[in-house]
Amino acid sequence: MTKNLTTLELAFLGDAVHTLYVRKNIVHGDKKINAYHSLASKYCCATRQSKVLDKIYDELTEEEKDLVRRTRNTKIHHSAKNSTEEDYKKATCFEALIGFLYVSDDKNRLEKFLKCSMEDM
Repeated sequence: MTKNLTTLELAFLGDAVHTLYVRKNIVHGDKKINAYHSLASKYCCATRQSKVLDKIYDELTEEEKDLVRRTRNTKIHHSAKNSTEEDYKKATCFEALIGFLYVSDDKNRLEKFLKCSMEDM
């Protein structure tokens, strides 16, 4: 299935997978929705995702690094709101990686990198 999807389509899916993972792990029934949103925004922002990609890059397989490279070279018709263009590009690469692992059904690597995205940096 991954062969049929563009890097930006993978990033679109990866954004949803990452956001759901973060939200699932921060909801404990003891906060108001605005507090959850603020906490989720800490993890689901371009600056954070860019740092996570930098942190995990050396652990990527050659196929995953190739995906990151192709995503970085893709023309993105959207601008960053609260981050630099470089961070936005890297965040898109991170999301594409997450989308790729999700559609490839590589649950172990997906879980590893999602968990890493929520660790203290």
